[in-house]
This record gives sequence, C-alpha cells and structure tokens, in this order.
Amino acid sequence: MTSKSYTIQEIANHLSAEVRGESSYIVSSLSTLTSAKPDQLSFVANSRYRQHLGTTNAGAVIIALEDESYYSGNAIVCEDPYLAYAKVSRMFERSVIDSPGISDNAAVDDSAVVSSSACIGSGVRLAAACVVGDNVVIGANCVIGADCRIGNGTIIHPNVTLYHDVMIGNDCIVHGGAVIGADGFGFAKNGAKWDKISQLGGVRIGDNVEIGACTTIDRGALDDTVIEDGVILDNQIQIAHNVNIGRNTAIAACTAVAGSTKIGAQCTIAGACGITGHITIAEGTHVTAMSIVTKSITEAGVYSSGTGMQPNKQWKKNVVRFRQLDDLARRIKSIEDKITDIKGS
Repeated sequence: MTSKSYTIQEIANHLSAEVRGESSYIVSSLSTLTSAKPDQLSFVANSRYRQHLGTTNAGAVIIALEDESYYSGNAIVCEDPYLAYAKVSRMFERSVIDSPGISDNAAVDDSAVVSSSACIGSGVRLAAACVVGDNVVIGANCVIGADCRIGNGTIIHPNVTLYHDVMIGNDCIVHGGAVIGADGFGFAKNGAKWDKISQLGGVRIGDNVEIGACTTIDRGALDDTVIEDGVILDNQIQIAHNVNIGRNTAIAACTAVAGSTKIGAQCTIAGACGITGHITIAEGTHVTAMSIVTKSITEAGVYSSGTGMQPNKQWKKNVVRFRQLDDLARRIKSIEDKITDIKGS
C-alpha cells in the first residue's frame, strides 16, 4: 500500500479554496473531528459538529466561510466542505500498486485485445474477442466472457463475472462479486412447466459508473439492458433485463428493479425499494427507503409507501384498524348518502 502526504496549500489548490493559518503544514490522512490527530485533516459539513472545533486535535480542518469564527487553527475555507471532503478523499486513497501486464496465472484467449498499460490479475479469464482498454485494472479471479469491451481507466475488483456481450465504458468501478450479463428472468408457461426464453441482448454501461459489491445486472431479452453515464449502484442491487437507468441516478442497497422499467436521469432510489416491471419513473424523482413502486411516476417529486416505525403495541393496533378500512369506508359512504338524501328532501 502507498501512503501520501500533502501541505494544506496543495490541498487548497486542488479545491480552489483558501488557506487560513500555516499553509506549509503537512497532513497525511483524513479523520473525523473527534478522532483526528495532529497529522490528519478533518472537515465540518454540518453545523451540529461545530461543537467539536474547539477540542479537535486535527492539524487542519476544511470549513465553510460561516464556520471560520468557530475555529482558530489551520483551515481550508470553501463553499461546500462535504464536496471538498469527497474530492480530498480521493487524494488520500490507499490502493495496491499494480504494474501493467498480464499475470502468469491469467488465461487470455489469443483473440483478446489487451492494452499494454492494462493490469490483468492472477486467475483472470479473458474469453474470445474481448477488448481491454488503457489503464484498466482487472482484479484476481475475474471472469470476462466473449465479446466484452472494457473502457479506459475502468477498475474491476476481484471475483467479478462478466457474461458475454457486456460493454463497460471509461473510468468505471465494479466491486467484488458483481455479476453483469446473467440471464434475465424470462420464462413462458407451458402447462405445468416453464419454457425458458433465451436472453439474446447484452448489457451496455456508460462512463463513470460505479457498481457495488454483489450487485447483479441481467442481460436484455432482445435489446440491451442500459446503465447510462454517471449512475451509481450500491451493493446487492438487482437490475432485471431490459431496464434502462438514466444519467447520474443513484440507487441504494438491496433495491430490486423488475424488467423493462425505465428510470429517468438524476433520480435517487433509497435502500430496499421494490420497483415493478414495465413502468417509467420521471427524471428527478426521489423514492424513499423500502417503498414499493407499482405504477409509473410521471412527475418529479418525493414518493413513499409503507408506514414509518412505531412501537410494536401501537403497530398491532393499527394493523387491526387497517383491516377495518374497507368496512369503515363503506359505512362513511352510507352516512354521506343519507346526508345527501336529507339535504335534498
């Protein structure tokens, strides 16, 4: 592993931010306000944490202009400390140094085209007609099926499986255990049994996409399943065949999207949601956690389903009331009809 150190001026230059204090002060990692040591950089992205500015041991802190008066130490002052933290985190990221080349323990088909700057790890299998771009890293024990394309700068972590006809764009990250291009869940009822529908499409993934660990993206039945540029998918997500996810949409863990659904750009889907098939979700939509989406959303907004947490005894009472809703609705309708009759007489 490599470690990195920077002066706070170097970090500020990277952020186009201003330094207050000792610009040559060196920091070697990031930490929280309460845990930081003198050789570490921290940040304040929420006013609730201002209380720790007076006691932190951090060598420097990234703060917003309105928080300057709360801190007297070395500071990097910027408009959006959380975004600054995101950018700085990549400066300090520790990664294994991989030298370009193909491991002696990898199996690469003679027809595969691999850039000389790519790194192919131990146990990797590259099938026929694969194309691997510049500066690609494919971690140990990955399996890359026939006719796959992997764009420049993409990192595929260990134990990822790409079936045939998967196209991944530039500068993507695919985390361990992900499976891309498995068969969609397509079957036709034939009496008492099921006849499998061959999945003839592929998967097309754009640039700057991140796919979480153990996430599954199924291949299309006829056309491709499409993940557009800038999409981020958390761990353990199921994307079914022929789904289309628009640019810069984010989906949190354990969500499942059924087949042929189209999710617009700039959407956020929170964790453990279920989205049924053959529907459309409008651009800019936010769906809150554990929601079930059963019909198309045509206007951007915030959508929820289910009930919030409550004490168990109260929840049990409400379940009983929920079962009585239909009867209550009928009784209210009957009362309204009688009132209408009285007013009309």
